[in-house]
Amino acid sequence: MRKLVYYMAASIDGFIAAPDGDGDVYPISEEFTAYASAEYPETLPTHVRPMLGIENAANVHFDTIVMGRNTYEPALRIDVTSPFAHMRQYVASRSLKESPDPAVEIVSGDVVAKIRELKAEDGDLGIYLCGGADLAGQLRDEIDELHVKTYPVVLGAGIPMFSEKYGAMNLELMSNRVFDNGLIFTTYARKR
Repeated sequence: MRKLVYYMAASIDGFIAAPDGDGDVYPISEEFTAYASAEYPETLPTHVRPMLGIENAANVHFDTIVMGRNTYEPALRIDVTSPFAHMRQYVASRSLKESPDPAVEIVSGDVVAKIRELKAEDGDLGIYLCGGADLAGQLRDEIDELHVKTYPVVLGAGIPMFSEKYGAMNLELMSNRVFDNGLIFTTYARKR
């Protein structure tokens, strides 16, 4: 069975973005950018990959991405309708009725059922849960791993990792690495 992995950036107080949704609050790390380009190239948008010299990089962890409408919106604002063309793309949205691109499938119904369908497929690569908090909350019980880039930033308020009522998720540490700007990249597996 394929895994659903929530791969996200967060402040040390647990927010994935500022209250207005701005995710540009995290300091850039050349060391982490090089690491991500080599180890997680598929998590970098297709239109950014040529600037990093990885336009033809093979997918290492994921062949499918699922994101919420608010996560998809910044790409649409710059006329990028297929931001992750190197993967299958799903956007969970109740408001988008039609996809602006044939390579992007809109999931307006039961997103949990869609994820279970994708997880049941054959394949070695996983499903990248890109965000946001509402979608992560809906898919909380389906998440198999968390890959968290924790930046040395305190936001005080913002969009949390999960928008949902209380419920403990027990995790097991898989790996932990500190980068030059204080970013701590931690991977966890869900204890089932």
